[in-house]
Amino acid sequence: MSQARWSAANLVTEPITDERNGLAASRLPPAGSATRHFAGPRQFIWHYLHERRHEFLLLLVLVIAAAVCAVVMQYQMKRLVDAMASAAHSLPAVWSALCILIALMAAESILWRSSAWLICRATIGAGVQIRLDLFNHLAGHSLRYFAENLAGSLGQRITGTAGNFGALANTVVWRIVPPVVDYIGALVIFSLVDLPMAGMLGACVACATAALLLAGRRGRRLHSTYFELGSRVAGNLIDVISNMWAVKVFSARAREANRLHAQFADEAVAQRTSWMYTERTRTLYDLAVWAAASAMTFWAVKAWDRHTITPGDVVIITALTFRVLHGSRDVALALVDVSLQYGYVDDTLRAIGQTHGLVDPPFAAANVDGPGRVVFRDVTFGYDPQDPVLRHINLDIRPGEKVGIVGASGAGKSTILHLIQRLFAPQSGEITIDGRSVETYAQDSLRCALAVVPQDASLFHRTIMENIRFARPLATDEEVYAAARAAECEEFVQQLPDGFATLVGERGVKLSGGQRQRIGIARAFLKNARILILDEATSALDSAAELQIQNSITRLLASHTVIAVAHRLSALSRYDRILVIDQGRIVEDGPPMELRNRGTLFRSMWRLQTEGIPIQSPR
Repeated sequence: MSQARWSAANLVTEPITDERNGLAASRLPPAGSATRHFAGPRQFIWHYLHERRHEFLLLLVLVIAAAVCAVVMQYQMKRLVDAMASAAHSLPAVWSALCILIALMAAESILWRSSAWLICRATIGAGVQIRLDLFNHLAGHSLRYFAENLAGSLGQRITGTAGNFGALANTVVWRIVPPVVDYIGALVIFSLVDLPMAGMLGACVACATAALLLAGRRGRRLHSTYFELGSRVAGNLIDVISNMWAVKVFSARAREANRLHAQFADEAVAQRTSWMYTERTRTLYDLAVWAAASAMTFWAVKAWDRHTITPGDVVIITALTFRVLHGSRDVALALVDVSLQYGYVDDTLRAIGQTHGLVDPPFAAANVDGPGRVVFRDVTFGYDPQDPVLRHINLDIRPGEKVGIVGASGAGKSTILHLIQRLFAPQSGEITIDGRSVETYAQDSLRCALAVVPQDASLFHRTIMENIRFARPLATDEEVYAAARAAECEEFVQQLPDGFATLVGERGVKLSGGQRQRIGIARAFLKNARILILDEATSALDSAAELQIQNSITRLLASHTVIAVAHRLSALSRYDRILVIDQGRIVEDGPPMELRNRGTLFRSMWRLQTEGIPIQSPR
């Protein structure tokens, strides 16, 4: 469609619904809902194993069958050697043993390849679901949670947990189950050959495995320290990259590089300590394996010399001894890895899986259907309950009313907007929209009825078209163009080489602050919710653009409720009411012209901005 055909008439005028907004909240767990399998790593791992239990059970059967084939192949080698060494030189016996050996080799290969295909399917599928579930749970946390945690670290935890679940499954399948089957099979075969020798092998393996597990437990703290430090360093690195503008502007490249170098060095020390501890343990174990295998082989040769066992018995004893002893080492080290992977999941659940601060009620209202009346009844709130930001706020905003909120920084203006969106819950009092408490609505449905434009509009690293359409994914191109025109985006978008197909960069870094704000306003126009919330939404615009956008709000959203916070009082001159907030209380409430003539706090603020006269506080 040609940009010349943009028209505000293309904007929809009826209030939107969840379905029109493209929300799929009905297919997601309620915001803030309890997730039982996030209670701990054991429940978490079991949940995803149980979800794909048929695949994992079949996988276990295939792996055990493949490992059994490997053990039986060793016994078949004994039969082949005995048949070849027999004085009778029975060719049928030799060929029979050889054919069975070849068949077992083929069966083992088929079983291993089948299990590899199945574990790929199972772990990748589970990994996708794990990341989705962790993201959905993460998205239910409060804004304070995201302010206190590095985004890069959280993202790495989600990806790392899915990877560690897959690694744990692979560890069990490839490094624990086969050696255990080898060990059981070896004990059975050894007991048929020489019972004392079977006891000797069992004792050696038990002692060596126990020693490795003890060493692994002692080294767990070293490994955990490395993983925790690595996660923290990765988060700090992403934090620096995300704030590269500040790094360049303050000539901090060398300083940040030195800071990162110190962190990388600490991580390297932790990694080297963890790695070398494991290598020392492996070296000691290899010495133990050499001693035990040598003793077992010497014993077998002496028994053959006494003619109590056959040459085939010597072959199978030697082969299985090395196989089982090395396998026990793999099992012990694999159990250490399982402990680390288990610990990583536990660490993620403690960081991401914690209980949500705001929870939807069991029978939350699915839709906010009303004209857009907002009421505060004796609301008190503080981010720290002992230090209220708002005190006993009583407020009634009628449907279709345009209300501005002004006051000094920290007075509580934005907090009022946050409470309307239910980003936080008041310590006392009640907030209602169209007669119902906001706490009775499903959070996603409540926010579907609100269009919000913050001072720093959050943009994705996507095209301008995609960023505007984010408000309503099912909107047509014509509706997007009309919203963009109403938000005064036309001129700067036309000047971009790719127009609406231009990628805006991470967080909109390719655009100016004013351009980002206009896209945020266009997004709000496109959403066309009954209640529009503006939080310093035009602070980066020039006066002419701000006036045009205020005209668009008056013209297009005449029947909609608009609540706006602004420091620039001229942006609110055409609003129906102005609320003046001072130290968490509403101290003035009335039309702009009336407040300008009262000679109170609003008039002082107005004179400061227009005449440069300092504020004379009424306090």
